[in-house]
Amino acid sequence: MPKILSESQAEGYKKEGYVCPVGALSSEEAADFRRKFEAYEEANGGWYELSKGQKLYLLQTWAADLVRHPKVLDAVEDVLGPDIFCWGQSLFVKDAHDPGFVTMHQDGTYWGLSEPEVVTAWIALSPATEQSGCMKVVPGTHQMELQKHNDTLDKDNLLTRGQEIAVEVDEDETVFMPLQPGELSLHHVRLVHGSAPNQSNDRRIGVAIRYIAPHVKQKEADKDSAWLVRGEDRYGYFIHETPPDADMDEAALAEYERIMKLRQSVLYKGVTGKPAHDDIGGGM
Repeated sequence: MPKILSESQAEGYKKEGYVCPVGALSSEEAADFRRKFEAYEEANGGWYELSKGQKLYLLQTWAADLVRHPKVLDAVEDVLGPDIFCWGQSLFVKDAHDPGFVTMHQDGTYWGLSEPEVVTAWIALSPATEQSGCMKVVPGTHQMELQKHNDTLDKDNLLTRGQEIAVEVDEDETVFMPLQPGELSLHHVRLVHGSAPNQSNDRRIGVAIRYIAPHVKQKEADKDSAWLVRGEDRYGYFIHETPPDADMDEAALAEYERIMKLRQSVLYKGVTGKPAHDDIGGGM
C-alpha cells in the first residue's frame, strides 16, 4: 500500500509519468521555509550563485530539512521504493513578471545517469499557477527513450543550455500542474515538460529535489556523490554525503565545490557556444 499517495495516484504515475498535487507540508511549514529561503537569499546577495551547483542542501540546513521531510520522502518512496538517495536540489524562482521560461525538455538528457529510476519532487513555497508559470507536462512521454535536444542558449531560458526537445510536441496534449504552497508534484526523469513566464504579481518559488534509487550509476564521471536519505545503499556507486551541522559549514562547502565542478563537466559535455546559465540540470 502507498504511504501517502492514493492507489490511483501511484498507478497514474506509472502510466502518465507524473502525479499532482500531493499534500506534503502544511501552509505554516511552507511559509516558514519561504522565510528561511528569503533570509538566505538576502544574506548572500541573491539565491542564484550558491544554488547553481544543485547541492544547496550541503550548504543550508533549511534546504537539508526540506530534502528529508518525512512526507516528501513518503511520496517519493511510493514511486521509487524504500531505498532513496538525494542526488540534487535546485531552486527555480521566477520573480513577478519575469520573462524567464523553460522550453519543453526531458530532465535526464545531460545528467549522465544510467537508469530511469529518478524522480523529481517539485515543492511549491509560493503559489505556482498557470498565470505564474507553473509546470506543464505531456502525459505518457516518460515511456520514450531520451530524445535528441537542441541547445538554444536563450538568455531567458532557465535551462542550462536552453535545451529543447528536438521531436515535435503537441501543445494540445500538455497538462498544467498548479500547486499551492506546501504541495508538491512528482515527475519522472524522462517526462517532457516546461513552463511559461511568470505573469503574476508574486514570485513563483519552487524547490526541485532529485531523488534516485541506489542502483542508478553515474556514467560520465567518477566520484559523483549523493545523500542517502532513506533505506540502504547495497551498491556503493556514489560517495555518501553528509548534511551540514550549520549553515555554510566549511567541510560541506568544500565538497559542494568539488561536486559542482564534476557535475558541470558532465552537463556541458559537447555543448557548442556559451551556456545560457552556469548551473546544473533541468528546470521548471
